[in-house]
Amino acid sequence: MTSNPFFEPSDLPYELPPFARIRTDHYLPAFARGMAEQLDEVAAIAGRAAPPTFGNTVEALERSGALLDRVHRVFFNKAGADTDETIQALEAEIAPRLAAHDDALLLDPGLFARLDALHARREQLGLDPEQLRLLERHHTLRVRAGARLTAEQQRRLREINAELATLSTRFEQNVRAATAAAALIVDSTEELSGLPEAQIAAAAENARALGHEGRFALVLKNFTQQTELAALDDPALRERLLAASLGRGTDSNGPVAVALARLRAERAALLGHASHAAWEVADRTAGTTDAVEEMFARLTGPAVANAEREAAALAEAAGVPEIRAADWQYYAERVRKERFDLDAADLRPYLELETVLHDGVFHAAGLVYGITFTERPDLVAYHPDARVFEVHDADGGPLGLYLGDFHSRASKRGGAWMNSLVLQSRLLDRRPVVVNNLNIAKPPAGEPVLMTWSEVTTLFHEFGHALHALFSDVRYPLLSGTHVPRDFVEFPSQVNEMWADRPEVLAHYARHHRTGEPMPAELPARLRAAETFGAGFRMVEHQAAAVLDWAWHSLSAGDDLPGADEAESFEAAVLKRAGLASAAIPPRYRTGYFNHIFANDYAAGYYGYRWAEVLDADTVRWFRENGRPVRESGEIFRRELLARGGSVDAMSAFRAVVGRDADIEPLLARHGLVGPEADGPETDGPGLI
Repeated sequence: MTSNPFFEPSDLPYELPPFARIRTDHYLPAFARGMAEQLDEVAAIAGRAAPPTFGNTVEALERSGALLDRVHRVFFNKAGADTDETIQALEAEIAPRLAAHDDALLLDPGLFARLDALHARREQLGLDPEQLRLLERHHTLRVRAGARLTAEQQRRLREINAELATLSTRFEQNVRAATAAAALIVDSTEELSGLPEAQIAAAAENARALGHEGRFALVLKNFTQQTELAALDDPALRERLLAASLGRGTDSNGPVAVALARLRAERAALLGHASHAAWEVADRTAGTTDAVEEMFARLTGPAVANAEREAAALAEAAGVPEIRAADWQYYAERVRKERFDLDAADLRPYLELETVLHDGVFHAAGLVYGITFTERPDLVAYHPDARVFEVHDADGGPLGLYLGDFHSRASKRGGAWMNSLVLQSRLLDRRPVVVNNLNIAKPPAGEPVLMTWSEVTTLFHEFGHALHALFSDVRYPLLSGTHVPRDFVEFPSQVNEMWADRPEVLAHYARHHRTGEPMPAELPARLRAAETFGAGFRMVEHQAAAVLDWAWHSLSAGDDLPGADEAESFEAAVLKRAGLASAAIPPRYRTGYFNHIFANDYAAGYYGYRWAEVLDADTVRWFRENGRPVRESGEIFRRELLARGGSVDAMSAFRAVVGRDADIEPLLARHGLVGPEADGPETDGPGLI
């Protein structure tokens, strides 16, 4: 297949993949050739007669696998953002083959011997700091992957990795199918009383796309609490919607989750660790399981106490003895409106997608970093909804490409994320190409796309990931962009959320979509006053998910592990022991649809959102209080942290920005967890799970 567009580098600007020429039948041949080529390249490196040098071993390794990298990045973006049955079948077929390929690279004895020899005398090689970091990362990755194991241990390790790849793919595809099947079909607008007109129109469009013309479909988001619960007046419909959300994947994915946890525990034992969590955290900024569990213990008690106070206030407002989970958001919205004179529906007319994107997200990036964006309709993306923007630096020079794919559709998985289609690398003379995916409901043609405040902050968050990749300025692909520890990667994206309600940014984009009138000044003021409202609920639902993830991955191979049909009972026991078993506040993700940890690489890492938020809250304080102009502070943050990727120690990069170690107090203050009223009863921490 000489016409396969993956076989040669793209000739488009920034090596943007030639999506207009890519067909489904191109993927498998490109994967096959790409893996074969890289194995040949690695065999040539490992088999060299000349003694190992940084150039003929480490740098040569960085140059290998170009074809495989091209097809891998395009295919898995496609699988997440615009899949179909054929793509899903290919994904199931290719996942174990890629796992075997990775093992072949990481466990190659000849290659490891050369890297090991270089690593042993690394201080005598005259390497610069980035080269030294690269050598150390390649060596560490192979040791962690099992390069020092016996041949028999490596054989079993390869079997486990292949099984894990197959099961992870099955888990994600099960979630996709279960989420689509759980969409709630409603017959009339009367049943949707309370829902804003724009959301009703989007529900009609969803139903039409699903083949239910004339009806309405509430399509589930990837997390537990569905946004419509805050507005729907019908308590029975609220109950049905939450039940549909909570029940996803219970039957299909419970056994898969158990199998994944068992295999990960076995692999950790092979690699010399007590648990998968211990293996993962050893290569993260947290460093030890004790550090993570201490954070959980410090946050759980105050968060639960805060949530209990919130529940009492909501029950009083509802006139009921206790608040139900399906009613929490509904009454919280009403209490918020009464207490702060703030109605979420009042914000939506001022949050139109195009204005938020151009006059909010892009404008903030210009204020902080000096960069500009120009839409490139001449460049074709992978789906008609996805748009391409060229990014220029403050001096007008080219920086990279940004793709925005903002709407939900049946072919896209839930949630929001960033992918890199091309990694920045000075070695390979490549500039970055990144894509943001969101799931904002698409209204009927010609209607404005009005966003919730949560969707606005999500867009700023994901754009923070994009900036991390766009600003990358390193030599080597392995150290590029977001290739940083898992519990650090959310830090820059969470920092970028601060600009959403920064007065000079908010005033620039929050304008009425019809009249152009700015959002009334009292609305942002009330929004800021209400920042900690509901913090107890948010902290508890997130903490419950993080503890659940940690418990699944703290299992040891020698433990009495749960059986295939015991996922729900295991989950219930974990939450009870952690003091987080609340009927009114279910976890943000339950086991059956927890894609982060069972289908992606957040296993034993969901705590990282909160861990990174410690750094985020402290950095937001630094931006506000360091006495420098915003633009100057932005340059420091970019130069010392965003641009460095994985080329420096992550916490050293943080200290280079703020000048000291992180302080947890700004995080506690953000969530209303400081002061005498925030002190709650002690609970059993997750360290006891």
